[in-house]
Amino acid sequence: MLRRRLSLLQAVSLNMAMMVGIGPFITIPEFLKKLDGPQVMIGWVIGALIALADGLIWSELAAAFPGSGGTYHFFEAVYGESRTGRLLKFLFVWQFLFSAPLEVATGAIGLAHYVGYLWPALKWTAWSWHVPVSRWGTFTWQVQNEQLLAIGVMLAITALAYRRIEVAGRLMVVLWAGMLATVAVVIASGLGHFNAAQAFAMPSDAFTLDARFAMGLGAAVGIAMYDFLGYYQICYLGDEVDDAPRTIPRAILISVVAVALVYLTMNVSILGVLPRQEVIASTHVASDMMQRLYGSSAAQVVTTMIIWTAAASTFAALLGYSRVPYAAARSGHFFKGLARTHPTGQFPHRSLLLVAGLATLACLADLVTVIEALLTSRILIQFVAQIATVFYLRTRPDLRETMPFRMWFFPLPALFALAGWLYIFGTSRPQVILYGLGSLVLGTVVFLVWNRLAAKSRLDLTPVD
Repeated sequence: MLRRRLSLLQAVSLNMAMMVGIGPFITIPEFLKKLDGPQVMIGWVIGALIALADGLIWSELAAAFPGSGGTYHFFEAVYGESRTGRLLKFLFVWQFLFSAPLEVATGAIGLAHYVGYLWPALKWTAWSWHVPVSRWGTFTWQVQNEQLLAIGVMLAITALAYRRIEVAGRLMVVLWAGMLATVAVVIASGLGHFNAAQAFAMPSDAFTLDARFAMGLGAAVGIAMYDFLGYYQICYLGDEVDDAPRTIPRAILISVVAVALVYLTMNVSILGVLPRQEVIASTHVASDMMQRLYGSSAAQVVTTMIIWTAAASTFAALLGYSRVPYAAARSGHFFKGLARTHPTGQFPHRSLLLVAGLATLACLADLVTVIEALLTSRILIQFVAQIATVFYLRTRPDLRETMPFRMWFFPLPALFALAGWLYIFGTSRPQVILYGLGSLVLGTVVFLVWNRLAAKSRLDLTPVD
């Protein structure tokens, strides 16, 4: 039995640490490239509105069904053992095993990337393999010292997360405080030397409403949503939240509003110090800004603070996502051994080690590729499916009247979130769309085979107490 010990403060700290993390410090240059001008900041505003609207979806579902596992738990509570329910739950866990460890790994990879700013030798190649392949030439695989460091980071974060939830919750607040200090220093430094004419210098064709603008804005909103991911992180630990029906919606909405203000202010403040082209070319934009303003010593201090922030986001991601295989196993839809909790600490230690292990392996992947594939693999089966679930719940009088939190102005926020997610998906690169659709189709095929074999062999799917 999990302990309900997480407070509103701890829930907000978990969400915000997951949201800020390393994301905005590594994505600002890529974000600006999409429209090559400050008009791209519209993408942050649109992203914030989508996150707020989608946060109301998460809030309604989490308040009605306050258990661990996030989306998986919602599907379990609403659809149960129906064929639709089994399919949705299977597909969610299927994509989760591919996407969630990658998201956890982005924090560790980004952390190692910023350590490379302090220690340039990390950018050297540690090992290189060259394998001749007939008719295809030579396949080359290189492992950088940064990747090895990222693996070490994941091992350290796993050790920190491997403890009772109340201890982990207090540690999360400490890491969150460091994150707030980091963004505060960057924002204050930028605003203290802010050049408005430089920050808002628009190209002559800034608002030419053509296909290029639509595609560029969609890509920018996609990056913004990657940086916003995490506003729902507390939903994965619903069984461990005190007064969950009230705490979770508040934590989600507070997190979205607070981080939206942080992101918009931080981006504008950086543009007010560094010329746009320098920002686009930078790989350590916050460090470069501090070096421009105060010299190399200040840049090193801020880089260290960013490393702390990256550790906080990685910790938050691992803590939340480790509860999903646990919830699936308890319901009989995943390996039963993962349904066990630690004999003394009462936390899902086996599930935590599984996600941590996969994330450690993912540290060998390329950061940009990981980021681009994350959203498209989740949009349809997680975000769009949850929106459909809320509409379905509104048709169920037996459930509708007992929902402790109901979004304001329904159905407008749900429709806006749906349009936003589909816009991001539709404006993605073709190969990334193919990745998202391909993983979904493959998962459906695997489900059909698994479901038939389970029926024939009469597998024991009794939930674990």
